[in-house]
Amino acid sequence: MSFQDGWSAMHLDMPPRVPRTEYSITGHWEVLKAVTGIDVTKDSPGDVQWQAAREFMRKWNFDFSWSIVVGNQYFGRWQTNMGHAEYAAGGVDRNDNITCPFTDPEQVLNFDPEKEFGPIDKAALTQAYSKNWKDQRDSLDQVPTTGVYTTMLSGLIAIFGWDMLLLAAGTDQKRFGDLANRYGRWAQQFFDALADADAPTLMVHDDMVWTSGPFIHPDWYRKYVFPNMKRYFAPLREAGKIIAFTSDGNYTQFVDDLVDAGVHGFVMEPTTDMAYIAEKYGRTHFFIGNADTRILLTGRRPQIKAEVERCMAIGKPYPGFFLAVGNHIPANTPVDACLYYNECYEKLAKR
Repeated sequence: MSFQDGWSAMHLDMPPRVPRTEYSITGHWEVLKAVTGIDVTKDSPGDVQWQAAREFMRKWNFDFSWSIVVGNQYFGRWQTNMGHAEYAAGGVDRNDNITCPFTDPEQVLNFDPEKEFGPIDKAALTQAYSKNWKDQRDSLDQVPTTGVYTTMLSGLIAIFGWDMLLLAAGTDQKRFGDLANRYGRWAQQFFDALADADAPTLMVHDDMVWTSGPFIHPDWYRKYVFPNMKRYFAPLREAGKIIAFTSDGNYTQFVDDLVDAGVHGFVMEPTTDMAYIAEKYGRTHFFIGNADTRILLTGRRPQIKAEVERCMAIGKPYPGFFLAVGNHIPANTPVDACLYYNECYEKLAKR
C-alpha cells in the first residue's frame, strides 16, 4: 500500500508506478487465503477478517480507499427496499423483503424531502466525515475518501425505488425535475457539512445512468441534475477539497458536464469510455478504472492479460491513472484468474 503514490496521482504528480485499488475482493475469502496465508472464511470473527483484508491490501499494494458516510440513513420510513440478489460469499447479502411506501406516481411527484426529512445535525455529520477519513488514514497506507452515496438520483432511487421513480419520471418530467430540485435543496446539507470536515479527499456517488446510458433524456439531466451538483460542489472546491465522482453504468455522455460541475476525478465501470476521459482530461483530472470483471470471470489468461494491457495503454501515460476492475471482483471469480490479473498488473505497473 502507498498513500504517497495515491496522493501523487490524485494531485497529478506522476508516481513511479501506476497506483491501484479494487472493490469487493476483500470479501473473496479464498483469494485472501491464497494471498495472505490467513485461514479466513465468511464465518471468521470480524477481527480475523479485518486482519486478512489489511494484509491482502498491503500485498496487492492498494493506494486508494473508496468510502462514504451518507447513505439512506436520513430517509426514515420514506425509503424503498428493492431487495438484493446473492452477491457476497455465502449469499449473506440476499434480501427478499421488498417494500415501498409509495403507491402511485402522484405521491412521488408531490413528495417534499425538506418537509419530511427536515434539518440534519451539521456538526455531528461533519464530525462523522472527519472520523471516517481519519480512521482509514490511521489504519491503511492508502488515500482515504469520505462522502455521500445518495447525491441526487441515487437518493431518489433509494426513496422511491425504480418502479415508482420511472413511473413518476414518465408521467411528468417537469414535475419530476421539480422534485429533484427539492431533493437537491435538502441534500445540500450533506455537502455543506462535508466542506467543513477535516478530510481533503472526497467521494461523491450517484448512479445516474444504466449500462446503456441515461434513462431520462439528457436535456433533463442538464436542467435538473448538474446545476444541483454544481451548487453542491461549490463549498467543497472553496474549501480546497479533491472530489472523486463515481457512477455505475455508462456516463460517457456526461463527463464534460461533471467537469463543469467541479469534479476532480472519475471512478468508472468498463462501459464508460476511459479513453475519452484520458484523451480529454488526462492532464487535468485523475481517473480510476476500468478493467472488466466479466473477463476475469471467464478465467482465460490471454483475455485477462489483454484487458490489463488495454487499461494500461490508455491510462499509463497520464499522471492520475489508477488501475481497478471497474465493476468489482465478486466472490465467484476464479481464484487463479484473480492471481493472474494481479500478476499482469505487477508486470506493467512500473513507469
